[in-house]
Amino acid sequence: MPEPVRILVADDHLIIRQGLRLILETEAGFELVGEAADGAEAVRLCAELRPDVVLMDLRMPGMDGLTAVERLQAEQPDVAVVILTTFNEDDLMMRGLRAGAKGYLLKDTDRATLFNTIRAAARGETLLRPEILARVLSQAAERRAPSGSSSADLSQRELEVLQAVARGERSKEIAVRLGISERTVKAHLASIYNKLGVDSRAAAIAVAAQKGLL
Repeated sequence: MPEPVRILVADDHLIIRQGLRLILETEAGFELVGEAADGAEAVRLCAELRPDVVLMDLRMPGMDGLTAVERLQAEQPDVAVVILTTFNEDDLMMRGLRAGAKGYLLKDTDRATLFNTIRAAARGETLLRPEILARVLSQAAERRAPSGSSSADLSQRELEVLQAVARGERSKEIAVRLGISERTVKAHLASIYNKLGVDSRAAAIAVAAQKGLL
């Protein structure tokens, strides 16, 4: 049997933490190793407990979730963060992506999406639900000042790969659709990350949305 995905939940609302615990305990392959009521406690417990994935609320007293994401990215980059959010937090969603979060979960999400997002984050992948991505892109479009084409010098093929990533496609799926090898897809992604100054798919989507590339 594979090792279970070790999860830490950070949310200042006890009922949210209890609810997530009850849900996760019903699914094989997950182990809830700790709970935190604020960002500082989450960072401390991550250092102690070494979870694979942290479910992080954005709005918490003291150190908020966004600051905690930034701290974890700098100090414990192996910990994958999935942010717990609501639809009225678009700006924080964008900032969280740029800070290194692997994805987002709405607090009223269904069980299947919760499980799939956690598993993807544990694998180092990013899953963004279409409705969340649509709001992120819409918010970026509204804030973007009119300007000339700003493609960050991405090639046409790199733009195609980036747009496929934004649709949630995996490297293998992108390779099949574009008729190239999975290794070539990963090489394109490495080049995209370098040109955009990011180190993850989620951050690339956020920056590309702000630049109007999507």
